[in-house]
Amino acid sequence: MSRETPTTDDRDPALVVTSMIDHVLDLAATWTLWDGRPVRVDERVYTPHKAIRRVTDHLIDHLAEVEARLAGNPTIPDRWHASASTTPADLAPFTDEDLNEARCRLTRLGRIWADRLTALTPDQLDRSPGEGWTFRQIAFHVAGSAYYADSVGDLSKAGADR
Repeated sequence: MSRETPTTDDRDPALVVTSMIDHVLDLAATWTLWDGRPVRVDERVYTPHKAIRRVTDHLIDHLAEVEARLAGNPTIPDRWHASASTTPADLAPFTDEDLNEARCRLTRLGRIWADRLTALTPDQLDRSPGEGWTFRQIAFHVAGSAYYADSVGDLSKAGADR
């Protein structure tokens, strides 16, 4: 994912985030077919569990940033660099139970993001307090988390692709 300033447009930032989550969950619905082989993208590897973890972490990290800045507090930087790490749990089979958990967790996070972004005025979205990107830019950046799920892809087509 890029650290360049995110490009925005006139779409509702809440819808940008929730649409990304819908896309991720649509892909995740195919991941119970995963054959256990990590997918190499650039210098990193991705698995269904890692993709869900990265999307979730990204949503939480930037939500914490938005809330801290609104409260006038300093943000806590993420020093883990989790995209470079593949844990043993990331290599586990992706089951129907995992899909259900992902749906529940990401749907709730999407609702929190939508509620927060909808409560902000256009001025707050575009002239956000503190240092860093505007909240509108953060929403569009977070939507880029689809990259992790796209790296794993639609596995209902895996038989033809692999």
